[in-house]
Amino acid sequence: MKPSHSSTFRTILTVACGVALGILLIGGVERVAIAIGILPDGELRKASAYVRDVMTLVNNKYVDPEKSRAPELAKSALHGVLESLDPHSEFLEEKYFRELEEGMTSEFGGIGVQIELRKERVRVITPMPNTPGERAGIRRGDEIRSIDGVALENPTMDGVVEKLRGKPKTKVDVGLFRASENREFTVTLTREKIQSESVRNARLLEGDVGYLQITQFTDRTGEEFYKALNTLASQNATSLIIDLRNNPGGVLDSAIDVAEPFFKKGELILFTQGRAPGDREEFRSGSDEPPIDVPVAVLINANSASAAEIVAGALKDTNRAVIVGERSFGKGSVQSVFKLKNGEGMRLTTARYFTPGGVTIHERGVAPQIEVVLEPKEEENIGLQLSRPDLAADPAEFKERLGTEIMPDRQLQAAITALQGVTILGRQ
Repeated sequence: MKPSHSSTFRTILTVACGVALGILLIGGVERVAIAIGILPDGELRKASAYVRDVMTLVNNKYVDPEKSRAPELAKSALHGVLESLDPHSEFLEEKYFRELEEGMTSEFGGIGVQIELRKERVRVITPMPNTPGERAGIRRGDEIRSIDGVALENPTMDGVVEKLRGKPKTKVDVGLFRASENREFTVTLTREKIQSESVRNARLLEGDVGYLQITQFTDRTGEEFYKALNTLASQNATSLIIDLRNNPGGVLDSAIDVAEPFFKKGELILFTQGRAPGDREEFRSGSDEPPIDVPVAVLINANSASAAEIVAGALKDTNRAVIVGERSFGKGSVQSVFKLKNGEGMRLTTARYFTPGGVTIHERGVAPQIEVVLEPKEEENIGLQLSRPDLAADPAEFKERLGTEIMPDRQLQAAITALQGVTILGRQ
């Protein structure tokens, strides 16, 4: 394996000008408003006037003046217009637009600990390296009992995460209980910008098979992927498994970055087609390095979507990899994100993407060449193993903490077997 592409790896676009979740960020609302204003479309002008008349009538006559204020009516109308189109178009109010931006950059203000909620108790999975949580001495297994002096009663994951996150340089008091020392204590932490990893668990499996998992595609995934490839190369991996199971997608450019080292310079990886015949955009490899030519398997399941399907589809379509697992989700559309006023935004489907051979993934998914369908209990168990590799290495603790025995990963084993067979044939 010769993944020496890190030196030629092209710069990942930032959120401000990048493509994400098949998403293209487009500048301010003023541009959109101007475009609408000059459209010579009588129907559009009449429809806009009709909506304005109805909103005015509701604003003047509805019994509850608070509910019929113009700003609330406008937001409700925008939700209705966009969300009636398809499951992926939506109006994003300020909080959700900010969360979308954070997810696309994999950066947020926080204390740098991964947590889990089990039996109404919030425990630390692990503190992330070089973060406020690690530097304060928080350990795996510590239970979070209070935040800013308020006890956690009937906690939810979203609620706890929201309280722990915040603007960088702000402080938060976290009350903890450490069972091994039978003591409660409080630490005061200063939040920092945290960068989460999307490429995880790179390791060597039996038969010199390299393995890595990509949990989502953020604007740092390409860089993380190259580092993982170099790590596996240093361990003399002779083949590679890319695990995209339960990967919901993410930054389109990062999907291209992950696929690129397997293609010659100039080869087509993906193209998108918009509404007009001329709205075709091609994405080709820009790598100057020779393509990686080891046997590759890609693991997918019904929760592999969007950018994950781009990688799987491109490698399958060009015979660069064998696809193992279950048919993927089938989310093959491109959403452009428009930044609006007041910190709000909208996500609108503007194109569909296709594999190099012109195959659409939208509502079809990527079909595996080696199908291994898991039962629901197996799928849940494997999902736990993937999300908690620390516990998966210790069957006894896995059962104690999660209440279930570790099950064999039949999809992973099928991929290993396939790669070992290809490697043996190659040697012969």
